[in-house]
Amino acid sequence: MVSRRRVRRRLAGALVSAALLVGVVTFEAPLSIADPPVDSGSNEEAPPSVDPVHPLYATVRDVQPITDRWLTVSVASPAMGRTVDVQVLLPEHRDAPRPTVYMLDGRSAAVEVNNWTDKGGAGQFFADKPVNVVFTLGGPASYYTDWLHADPKLGTNRWETFLTRELPPLIDARFEGNGVNAVSGVSMGAEAAMMLATRNPGLYRAVAAHSGCYAMSSEFGQAQARAVVGTFGGDPDNMFGPSDDPQWAAHDVVSHAGALRGDAIYLSSGSGLPGEHDVTGNPDLRQAILFGGPIEAGASMCTAQLAARLAQLGIPATVNMRPTGTHSWPYWADELPRSWPTLAAGLGLG
Repeated sequence: MVSRRRVRRRLAGALVSAALLVGVVTFEAPLSIADPPVDSGSNEEAPPSVDPVHPLYATVRDVQPITDRWLTVSVASPAMGRTVDVQVLLPEHRDAPRPTVYMLDGRSAAVEVNNWTDKGGAGQFFADKPVNVVFTLGGPASYYTDWLHADPKLGTNRWETFLTRELPPLIDARFEGNGVNAVSGVSMGAEAAMMLATRNPGLYRAVAAHSGCYAMSSEFGQAQARAVVGTFGGDPDNMFGPSDDPQWAAHDVVSHAGALRGDAIYLSSGSGLPGEHDVTGNPDLRQAILFGGPIEAGASMCTAQLAARLAQLGIPATVNMRPTGTHSWPYWADELPRSWPTLAAGLGLG
């Protein structure tokens, strides 16, 4: 007989998958079996050579200007086995070393642009801020984590190693970083930002997470993660193994929330109900209501759960639980300036 726990897991997975697939089928045209693997990093070239003494020694291969302050930086990553592009936004005044803010994209992360700059207004917002800003490129449905196995569709994902061990020393050395970091993410990237912070204590002084889910090993948390990976044709078992693999628990932010003590924390979520941006004239209105409403309702539940756990542990956090708002970029663009005082304080700029 199938256990009640398994039934609940399947039901939760079905509900989350249905909401995700509505959005993908209607608005994003999911991958077919015949599609080639997704470029989950950036440039699929011959793998860079690995230093046998320092196997995680990454190097900057190329820097190409987009503007005089906005650059595409190509990094030879031994962990990823390829060259991975990121974009770096430099401050106007560069007369002293400065902190770095890492901005993680959502589920549909593209290799050409990070949605924080394309839809979230990050370029304009950070124009006068005294920080380096690093925008990830690629990594759709990857959770910016280290997968156990390469995936036939999503390729090799060793994002945690890349983002926490390979990339920061290069950014600091090349662009005068002072070793003080913050990380911010939206949706899939929100959970990733929190995972990176809990799994790498001391690396980040501040973390902001918008509309994510954080209990990766719970029935609902694992169900939504599996649904996200599945919408891009990936096999979730290649990420953290079968449902009872301890890696799911090892990446559970709620279970490991104590590791966030000392960090400046900002959490936000809408309720899923239509809000100020879900109005006639919005070209994405249908997507926001049909897809973004149910997903944001789940994110609201997840955010409240993490906020409650932090409060239970006596860990301060700024939490903005909005009474309305769907899972869509206009709301996350609004959250960027709201989260900045928390990030700035953590970076020593407040």
